[in-house]
Amino acid sequence: MYAIVLGFHVFITILLILAILIQSGKGSSLKEAFGGGSSDMFGPGTPENIMTKITTILVILFFSTSIILTVMSSSGKSSNSIINSIQDSTKQIPTQQNKPIVPKESK
Repeated sequence: MYAIVLGFHVFITILLILAILIQSGKGSSLKEAFGGGSSDMFGPGTPENIMTKITTILVILFFSTSIILTVMSSSGKSSNSIINSIQDSTKQIPTQQNKPIVPKESK
């Protein structure tokens, strides 16, 4: 189940990146990039087009799958974490005791 949700999450991520790149920006001119914004900044906005609605739906799906993956990974797989496996492997390695080196006396 985790792999299916993860695959769906990656698919949604790719679609979201494409949807954002396809959209045209609100302030895409050079004048607006340096602070000469448009006069309708707080006025009536542009009507929502289909790409804005698609992007909104993809963002909601992205956040939903992110939360689902977080809950799934924290609930059932806490014993399989990388940190726990490192700690377990260090417990299994026998440690050598440091014995002082005593030089042999020469006669």
